[in-house]
Amino acid sequence: MLNMLLSQVLDLMTPVLLAAMAGALCERAGVFNIALEGKMLVGAFVAVATSVAFGSPVLAVLSAVLCTAVFASPLALGGARLGGDPIVIGIGLNLLAAGLTTYLLGAIFGVTGTLVDPAVTALPKFVIAGLADVPVVGAILGHNALVYLSWLLIFVFNIYLFRTPWGLRLRGIGEVPSAAAAMGANVSRYQTAIVILAGGLCGLAGAQLALGSVALFAENMTAGRGWIAVVAVMLGRAHPLGIALACLGFGLADAVGLRLQGQGLPNQITDIAPYAITLLAMIGLGLRGMKKRSV
Repeated sequence: MLNMLLSQVLDLMTPVLLAAMAGALCERAGVFNIALEGKMLVGAFVAVATSVAFGSPVLAVLSAVLCTAVFASPLALGGARLGGDPIVIGIGLNLLAAGLTTYLLGAIFGVTGTLVDPAVTALPKFVIAGLADVPVVGAILGHNALVYLSWLLIFVFNIYLFRTPWGLRLRGIGEVPSAAAAMGANVSRYQTAIVILAGGLCGLAGAQLALGSVALFAENMTAGRGWIAVVAVMLGRAHPLGIALACLGFGLADAVGLRLQGQGLPNQITDIAPYAITLLAMIGLGLRGMKKRSV
């Protein structure tokens, strides 16, 4: 029972974690990225469409990364290079993603709502023989490559941001861009590259969402997970370890909600569990900010 719950938590938190890492990089670069939801949705659609066309999960993931990075270019160019408002651009990308994926679902596959195709290949899981039934360990070591990659990125980004000169330069660009420019850093170039890289990470998140635990695409299947990722960035203060803890909490709430649904609790109630946690976390974050200002 414990293994099953932990395994489900790790599966559910991975798309949010990958998207939140993308948001954290943008935050550190000085670009507030609220387009995580739309980019995840595009990544999920491209992953499923590529899997239907070629039957290769590897090619599906690579296509999702590439297409989502391209989809992020309006934010990279408009927000970083042309001085546009990243919030307005991000909202536009979210709306575009929702409409575009719904249109392409009907135009290409002739279906509405949900695409379930036998040709869609889920990401293979790597299970080490003899460890599957070991408490805790079996749940950790029975996942696909994107889950393992998300764990690795926590430590890679932590080292990059706080232990390398490139990370120091990136944080300097985000905190005091004028000073970074005076030191010779090309602020707009850095921000453009980071936003495009973040788009690729959202592609990974979308691929995990569509091909990880399930093998299908549904209209608006992100269901607010991109916004939860934005909140995770805020709760974790754009720190990889803090973000991981926040995403773990959201994954646990989602998994517990699904378990309660299996016990007969109405899905209308269980589905709101992660969003209720998000709302309470935001209220707590706001109250803490008010307390600090009063002091």
